[in-house]
Amino acid sequence: MDKKFKSFQVATEGSTTDGRTITREWLSQMAKNYNPKKFGARINIEHIKDRYPNSAFKAYGDVIALEAKEIDGKMALFATIDPTPELVALNRSRQKVFTSVEIDPDFADSGEAYLVGLAVTDNPASLGVEMLKFSASAGKNSPLLARKTNQACLFTDAIEFALEEEGAHAVSMLESVKKIFSKKEEKETLQYADMQQAMEAIAEQTAKNSDGFKTMQSRIDELKSEVTELREFKSKVENEPSHFSGNRGKATGGAVELLTDC
Repeated sequence: MDKKFKSFQVATEGSTTDGRTITREWLSQMAKNYNPKKFGARINIEHIKDRYPNSAFKAYGDVIALEAKEIDGKMALFATIDPTPELVALNRSRQKVFTSVEIDPDFADSGEAYLVGLAVTDNPASLGVEMLKFSASAGKNSPLLARKTNQACLFTDAIEFALEEEGAHAVSMLESVKKIFSKKEEKETLQYADMQQAMEAIAEQTAKNSDGFKTMQSRIDELKSEVTELREFKSKVENEPSHFSGNRGKATGGAVELLTDC
């Protein structure tokens, strides 16, 4: 059995079937005596047991354990089963969602009750109290007589059930927690990506500003150098002695002969 399924209730103390009442003792005896190695109760449809494996009424699994528990003051019988994949698929699709057990009240002349079969059905009325009473009153003409393991056996009225895997709730909770953290991590990743993108933009702009600042600083240094050179040149010119005088001497006159060619 690859998957384990939770046990579910299949019978209750006080329920009537074919005129007989299910007793607390029967349920306790079935739980105590059940041994699949001794006699295993198989799962079938409508209590019809077909010998052919390809039939629609083939076996759909096995009962592997029984437990009697008191619920609200009444004894109840719980079964743990090993279903076939077909039965799991049927139940998942909301087919064959009711169960009915077959009880032998004097199994192998032991004087005690034993579970000899478990049926699944879609129609609870087909294995309901009225149908079981009718079948009992019909005697040898009972439509259910041929389905019994032996004439002394009785069928219980159908009870709804659902196959639920063990640990399914824990797995579901774990998946929910994983999803929460996954969403949180995804959000944090997006936030980190946005932050990283912003930091890269700031760094890029800073680099551009830094390059611009360096260029500006270089130009300022050049201007400073030019100003210094200009000042030095001006100072040099001002302090250098002149070879020319700004005062011109007075004219004294002189013998100027005018030659006239007559």
